[in-house]
Amino acid sequence: MRTTRALAVAAAASAVVGLAAPTAAAWADPSNIVAMPSVIPRGGQLTVTVDGSSCATHGSKITSDAFPDTKLKTMGGGTASANTTIHHHASPGAHSITVHCGNSAPLTKPNAFTVIHGGVRGGLGGSSSAGATSTDMAIGGVLVAAAVVGGGVFWMRRRSENESRGI
Repeated sequence: MRTTRALAVAAAASAVVGLAAPTAAAWADPSNIVAMPSVIPRGGQLTVTVDGSSCATHGSKITSDAFPDTKLKTMGGGTASANTTIHHHASPGAHSITVHCGNSAPLTKPNAFTVIHGGVRGGLGGSSSAGATSTDMAIGGVLVAAAVVGGGVFWMRRRSENESRGI
């Protein structure tokens, strides 16, 4: 009975080690690509972070059609990073990033970031090269006209009330 139980425990332990070994080896391969910011104008600075200890080897790099090949720098903890500049002639739209790390197979992240034409719209005070449209001007003109008419009606009404009181 004890021998059977010991064999069962040994078999379970072997199975755990056997199943965990490929996972541990996979941690060396690049596993995750993060591009920040995800929306960037032409000529902007892009930071790419890659998980995988194999990316710490000499010659590891990131490639894309939107920026020049860039070497990865080790950040520690199995993570590498690279800063690159988007080409001024990069086409607007989504672009992929491919990571080449050591002897590992290349890893590609499709649609990793988006290149836009012009500045990034950043909410209040964001840059824009377009300016006000004719629709914006029409809406503004209507609002100003409504304010002038409303102010005139209010002033005339107050004036007639004062005349009726004899003031």
